[in-house]
Amino acid sequence: MRVVFAGTPEFARAALERLAAAGFTLPLVLTQPDRPAGRGMKLQPSPVKQFALEHGIAVAQPRSLRLDGKYPDDAAAARAALVAAKADVMVVAAYGLILPQWVLDLPRLGCLNIHASLLPRWRGAAPIHRAIEAGDRETGVTIMQMDAGLDTGDMLLMERVAIAPDDTTATLHDKLAALGGRMVVEALELAACGGLRPQRQPAEGVTYAHKIEKVEAAIDWSQPGEVLARRIRAFDPFPGASAQVNGETVKLWRAQAVPGRGTAAAGTIVAIDDHGVGVACGDGSRLEITELQRAGGKRLPAADFLRGFPLAAGMRFEA
Repeated sequence: MRVVFAGTPEFARAALERLAAAGFTLPLVLTQPDRPAGRGMKLQPSPVKQFALEHGIAVAQPRSLRLDGKYPDDAAAARAALVAAKADVMVVAAYGLILPQWVLDLPRLGCLNIHASLLPRWRGAAPIHRAIEAGDRETGVTIMQMDAGLDTGDMLLMERVAIAPDDTTATLHDKLAALGGRMVVEALELAACGGLRPQRQPAEGVTYAHKIEKVEAAIDWSQPGEVLARRIRAFDPFPGASAQVNGETVKLWRAQAVPGRGTAAAGTIVAIDDHGVGVACGDGSRLEITELQRAGGKRLPAADFLRGFPLAAGMRFEA
């Protein structure tokens, strides 16, 4: 089976690695254009491009696939490359570009998407973050037959994964990336023998995982402690939850909610020791913060952080 792959970040690279290891022919990879990154802001290839180049796979990086869009020359070149690839199927994982109908129709078996949620819950750009933020007990991976809608296509395979109480987006991402790679190989093996059984997505239970914005990083201390603890885990590693204290922005990386009926104003430091910094929340609980980071510094356990950034009970965190 000839498989064209479209993807960009580490989540997608995990799937591409599994496809290569399984022996599928990979005539072409589509990925986002190189982006500036690092202190020098030099152009960096995506993780998917890095893997493709290391394994001699042809790469195309169109800025758009719309033949009537802003970059018609990019789209036309990509179309020529896709036609030449003679793919039986396209596998898509966190690619970042909308696939127009001509792309969906080109491969004999269409386009299969690896989506990191239990569809129809958390359609959209940030399903892992939003599942943790919402307090979901479980998530998973859905292999979906793509159509013109936003993650609305028929479901082909689905597997569930429990969300652990200490899971962050980083840890859950790695679990789901590995699962997605295994599942898409299974889906292609079934497709080769006509064994896939598409199922329509239920009309009930649809939610949208909107893209994470940097402005969401600021902690609103009027919210319950449990909500804030989930948000801190959901925003690890990006964008990182943050708050202002002593005139500086501090990133909050690990925290847990401690139930209570405190009366201190939300954001007030009510307890502090080497184990953590306790901050009053809007519902009377407190947030026990155990890992912090000041601007330009490293993520540190509370005891190490406090040696370089003294805090005291009665001081106030702001959003």
